Amino acid sequence: MGGNWGIKTTPVDRSPVRGQEPTESGKTRSEYSSTTMSQPQSSHAYVLNVMSDDHPGIVSAVTNAICSLGGNITACSQTVVGGYFTLIIVATFPEAVETEALKASVEGPDQDVTGFQVSVRRCEAPGSQAAEPLEQFVVTAFGKDKPGIIRRFAQYLADKDINITDLFGDRSGDDFVLIAQVQVPPHWSITMIQADLEEMGNEEGFTVRFQHENVFVATNQLRLAHSHGK
Repeated sequence: MGGNWGIKTTPVDRSPVRGQEPTESGKTRSEYSSTTMSQPQSSHAYVLNVMSDDHPGIVSAVTNAICSLGGNITACSQTVVGGYFTLIIVATFPEAVETEALKASVEGPDQDVTGFQVSVRRCEAPGSQAAEPLEQFVVTAFGKDKPGIIRRFAQYLADKDINITDLFGDRSGDDFVLIAQVQVPPHWSITMIQADLEEMGNEEGFTVRFQHENVFVATNQLRLAHSHGK
């Protein structure tokens, strides 16, 4: 993130998105696989979270510590917010390791020097029950900054059991922009959610857009190409 919000995307599906493909009932629906961090295949998998003030060399130090214990990184995500760096990693090991030993290795022999705050937990294997197929959508909202904006949108999404998989917010002057990548259960009406979010935006003085991830990516690619062509 950190001003350059890298949305995780699935390959663009040229078939109609939900809301454009008719079914026998006259309603519209299609199903897409959700995009998540890859599930670890090893039984010796661990999730690490590292936070520090931002400076060069953090990723190098953390990955060196993991590799020194024979670990393999299977997924990771990193961002910088307000001058603070945070990194989440899923790593697998050929043998079980003590979480405290792994934590100490990443923190280094002198934590006062590295400044790393590290938490480690064992990564539980995913359940055998097949997950409900979820589509990816992007919510964008921008307007004059005020307390409670993120809370209100997040509460609405939580009440609908809509999962936020990526979130970016930034204030510039008096303006605030919020971008959220979300997974929408297929039983919800996309038209209803869009109308609810737009109404909420009107009440808060925010402009809100709710788009399928593929539409969001394609639209922004066109805008970027257009701006470069000028």
